[in-house]
Amino acid sequence: MHVEVAYATPDRQEIVPVEVEDGATMLEAVRRSRIEELFPGLDPEQTDMGIFGKVVKAPADHVLREGDRVELYRPLKIDPKQARMNRARKKKDEG
Repeated sequence: MHVEVAYATPDRQEIVPVEVEDGATMLEAVRRSRIEELFPGLDPEQTDMGIFGKVVKAPADHVLREGDRVELYRPLKIDPKQARMNRARKKKDEG
């Protein structure tokens, strides 16, 4: 079964095609992709993951389907609510 594993930093994005057996989990696909070799310091065991933008709470248990793209997510640097408030405040100060 063909799936992809994706990870991005602000400077670089990689999408690694992977062949896995039927019944393979997200975490198994990530391990098989060896994407952590492309991004030193990336720890798949401690990284949030999702499929096509939807977070999966238990990647070690989530069984993949043909064509899925497993995405590894970086931690947010700022809470999205705070970022919106900062943008609104900046816009108000400029206007």
